[in-house]
Amino acid sequence: MIFSKNDRIIFVGDSITDSNREYAAPPAKWASWGEGYVNVINGYTTAFHPAKELMIINKGISGNRIVDLPNRWQEDVLDLAPDWVVIMIGINDVWRHFDGTFCQDEQVTETVFFETYRTLVKDTLPAVKGMILLSAFMVEKNLEDTMRKKVEVYNQLTRQVAEEFSIRFVDVQAYFDEFLKHQSSYVLSSDRVHPSLAGHLLIAKAFLDVCEFEEETYENN
Repeated sequence: MIFSKNDRIIFVGDSITDSNREYAAPPAKWASWGEGYVNVINGYTTAFHPAKELMIINKGISGNRIVDLPNRWQEDVLDLAPDWVVIMIGINDVWRHFDGTFCQDEQVTETVFFETYRTLVKDTLPAVKGMILLSAFMVEKNLEDTMRKKVEVYNQLTRQVAEEFSIRFVDVQAYFDEFLKHQSSYVLSSDRVHPSLAGHLLIAKAFLDVCEFEEETYENN
């Protein structure tokens, strides 16, 4: 795996990362991980790589878009002295284009998304060992669906940021697409965005694969 003993890994994002975490809980304490993929990853690393003593911290906040991250970055991320920062963001940046029009929400354009993301990564990298960017995803088999197509555009922007700074990109959408070759989208999500436990397991699997986790038990170092 790419992580070293005692590495501190912070996950930042929206409701998919948040997943009902307890905001008042101290970092890496009970209820702090939420009920989603961050909790799955914490359980996996704790159970199967106990010697690594990895600290998993969840700092997702429901409803966040890329433009919300800079305002809380110092307190929620940098002040916690992470070794690694993992970001999954983008679905709300897209979704508000479809469900926020009558609220007259100010939309996050492709340019704003890319430039904000790029600046955040550029400014953070000198302070950490590394960063990992996860794609957003939509549980939608129809590739011509308007929202699904827009998600792909924003995912490509995320990939561009990752490639520019030579950091790892996790194509979560690809894992969902593979599942949808065999089963209905309703197994994974009732609204095409918020995943079931099975969906969260897919996110965790995508992350663990890219981070080169091996299915070992009680390693020596």
